[in-house]
This record gives sequence, structure tokens and C-alpha cells, in this order.
Amino acid sequence: MTPDILPILLPLIWGAILALAVFLYVLLGGYDLGLGVLFPLAPTHADRDAMMGSVSPFWDGNETWLVMGGGGLLAAFPLAYSVMLPALYLPIILMLIGLILRGIAFEFRFKAEHHRWMWDLAFTLGSILAALMQGLVIGAFVQGFHVVDNKYAGGAFDWLTPFAVVTAFAVVAGYVLLSAGWLIMKGDEALREWAYGIARFALIAVGAFILIFSLWTPLLHPQIAARWFTPGNMVMLSPVPLATLGTLAALWLALKRRMRYAPFVLAAVIFLLCYTGLAVSLFPYIIPPGITLWQAAAAPESQLFMLYGAIPILPIILGYTAYSYYVFWDATGHVGYH
Repeated sequence: MTPDILPILLPLIWGAILALAVFLYVLLGGYDLGLGVLFPLAPTHADRDAMMGSVSPFWDGNETWLVMGGGGLLAAFPLAYSVMLPALYLPIILMLIGLILRGIAFEFRFKAEHHRWMWDLAFTLGSILAALMQGLVIGAFVQGFHVVDNKYAGGAFDWLTPFAVVTAFAVVAGYVLLSAGWLIMKGDEALREWAYGIARFALIAVGAFILIFSLWTPLLHPQIAARWFTPGNMVMLSPVPLATLGTLAALWLALKRRMRYAPFVLAAVIFLLCYTGLAVSLFPYIIPPGITLWQAAAAPESQLFMLYGAIPILPIILGYTAYSYYVFWDATGHVGYH
């Protein structure tokens, strides 16, 4: 690899690594947070025990991808980190508070004898707060930040916009869809039947939000509209919306036919397709609408040095994540609390 190509190639590699980390957190942390949103609606106390027990072996491991995404952004794209953090301090702090509440609830709920309702409440409120704040962060990121001389020049509440608020509710709906698919896959017959009903309502909401954002997002930045609605690009990019529509229809059919594993898999595919559409809309900007991957990148020497560490670490993280699911997935398909 010649030195001349490193400044071009390394930001792309690190952008792909961060994109993978964010997607895996949204997917794995998403069904986890969605269970917390559904927690107070569960039919019985036993169902709530089963819901929390089904994710207890995995929830802390899922947070690995959040840490990797934040740490990787600071190390590989320090300019982007220095712009995003001041712009999003409040929602990020509130998200962390929500995650802390969830973590405490996981540790103490099963040990509590007289005040379990307190930990139920902490688990629910923490999940809702974290999910909403993640949606607000995503919405604010897509909408863009006011940057002057490579510094954030906006206010403390610029993230609180109608687009970001709608995005927050869309993310919660998506997490609920994922968690319903998880319960269909992991629950007993009664809990599974309840989850089928939840999944249908969540799927309708997710489909509506996808339509809203398909129309709204191109209006935020002219370059997004040009990318999607230029005649040549419309043909080239059409597989993404067509695949999304087909997956939505397939998921509805899977729920109607009471399939066991397809709902979760198809919900994950919907997330992947929406994530792909977002990447297509924003690339190559890491800070919309004006800072690219290359402008925000650290020195090539720094990125290359960190890449030497990331290359072995990524397979290790992926490996122990897969192994943990294998270990706690018994022959009947149920996950237990250990």
C-alpha cells in the first residue's frame, strides 16, 4: 500500500468500522431497549420475569458496540467528535442516565423481595429515556449542525427540532418491532401470541415512519434530494426502497402465518435497509451538511496505528458475541437467566 493512498483509504476504512459498530449497537441494543419499553405492558409478572431473563446474559455485551463507536469516533475523526459532542451534550447525558438506570435494574431486580416495582420502573423509564434520546441524536445528526471555523456554533437546544422528535418516536417504534420479534422467537406460547399482536402494530408504525422520512429527509439538504431524485440515480438506487417495501410485506406475511424466527430476522433486515438508505443519503459527510470523512479524519499515521489494534479486536468482539448467544441458547430456543 503506497503512502499516497493512505489519506484517501484510511478514512473510508474507519468510516466502515464505525458504521458497523453503530449498526450492531442499534440492532442488538435495539431489541434490548424495546423490551424495556414493552415491559409494563406485559400480560403477567411471570412474563416480565421471562422478558428480562431473556436479555440478561447479553445486555451488557451489547453496550460494547456503543463504547467502540464513541471511542472510535474520538480517535479516528476528532474533528467530528469535537463538533458532535457540544451539539448533543444534553441528549447524550440523558441517554447515559437511562442506560445507568437499566443497568442498576438488571443487577437488583432479581434480588429484590419487597421493592421489585422500583426496579421495574427503573428498567422501563431507563429504556424509554435511552431509546428516545438515541432517536433525537440520530435526527439531529441527519438534520446537521451549524459549524463555523470547524467548531460547533449552535445553541444547546438546536437538537430539539420537529424532525428530531419524530425520529425519536420512529426509533422507539423500530426497537419495539425488534423486541416483539425477539419475544416471538424466545417466549413461550402465551407470550409469543401477545408479541405477535404487538409486532403488527409496531410494523404499521414503522412503515408509516419510513414513508414520512422518505419524503422529509430529502427536503433537509439539497444534496440528498439530488442524490435520490436525479433520473440516473433513481434507477441505480431503486433496489433499496424496493427491497424495504418487499421486506415490510414479507414481515407482515410472516406475522400472519405465525412464523417463529422470520419476524426477528426480517425486522433486522428492515433496520439494515433503512441504515443503508441513510448512508447513501449522507455519504461522504460525517458532519452534515459540510464536513466529509477526509476533512474530519485524524492524521493517517494515527489512523493506521489504531487500525493495527482494531484488526484483531473486531473479530474477537464478534466472536465472543456470537459465542455468548450460542452458549445461552438452549435446545428449546429459550434463553434463561443465569
